[in-house]
Amino acid sequence: MLGYVTAEGRGAADKLLAELAESLHARGWPLAGVVQINRETRPDRHCDMDLCVLGHDHSLRISQDLGPHSRGCRLDPVGLENAVGLVEADLDRRPALLIINKFGKSEVEGRGFRTVIGKALSEGIPVLTSVNRNNLDGFLAYSADMAQPISPSRDALLAWCEQTCAARLD
Repeated sequence: MLGYVTAEGRGAADKLLAELAESLHARGWPLAGVVQINRETRPDRHCDMDLCVLGHDHSLRISQDLGPHSRGCRLDPVGLENAVGLVEADLDRRPALLIINKFGKSEVEGRGFRTVIGKALSEGIPVLTSVNRNNLDGFLAYSADMAQPISPSRDALLAWCEQTCAARLD
């Protein structure tokens, strides 16, 4: 009950999961988790990264502006941990599906949403995430052969959700 998608192109997986979450929400699915919205600022700057917390009416900034010449990680660990806390509390609502925008470097290193993903799976809540190629080995080691790859298309993701979550929607 752990599905993942790997999409090519900057922000492609973020867009795909955000569109899927919007579609499932419109169908009345009880969801928990986060989707990432990348907001372009200026051509000479990196985008701002916001996490929209599903089921809430706000988003959290998870990027830091380190300046135009920075090369380091722009992830704001405080913003990420605030989102993690909200999502973990939302598991008490017993959602049909947990969507996590990505299993990234933080999760590979044991932080971020890693514990929330494990908690959801242990409670029988299906989880859908994205993984980039750089973190795929770490994700597969974490998932211990439980993870199911899904084609990076809206139809494939929707089909996986409908098949995996059908019993939770009754």
